[in-house]
Amino acid sequence: MKLAKVLGTVVATEKDAKLQGFKFLMLGVWGYDNKPAGDSVVAVDAVGAGVGEMVLFASGSSARQTESTDQKPVDAVVMAIVDSWEIEGKEKYRKGEAKA
Repeated sequence: MKLAKVLGTVVATEKDAKLQGFKFLMLGVWGYDNKPAGDSVVAVDAVGAGVGEMVLFASGSSARQTESTDQKPVDAVVMAIVDSWEIEGKEKYRKGEAKA
C-alpha cells in the first residue's frame, strides 16, 4: 500500500464493460512526511474518496484483491481513506487539520 492525495477525478465515457460504474481518481503519491513523493497515478475508487483527501492505494495485482475490483482490469485501487498517521510519536497528518 502507498499513501496518496486525491488530486482530482478522471472521466472516461468509453471504457471496458467491467469498469462501468467505477469512479476514477487522479492521485499524487505522498510521503510519510506529508509531502509529495512521486508521480501521479489514476486509480479506481472503491471507498468513495473525495478530492483533497489522503488515501491508501494498492497497485499491480494487489489492486484486483478488493471485493469490488476482483477480476476487473485495474492496476490501482483506492481502498482506504486515511484519518491520521504518526511517525516516531509525532503526528504528521490528521484529516481536516494542517500539519507542518
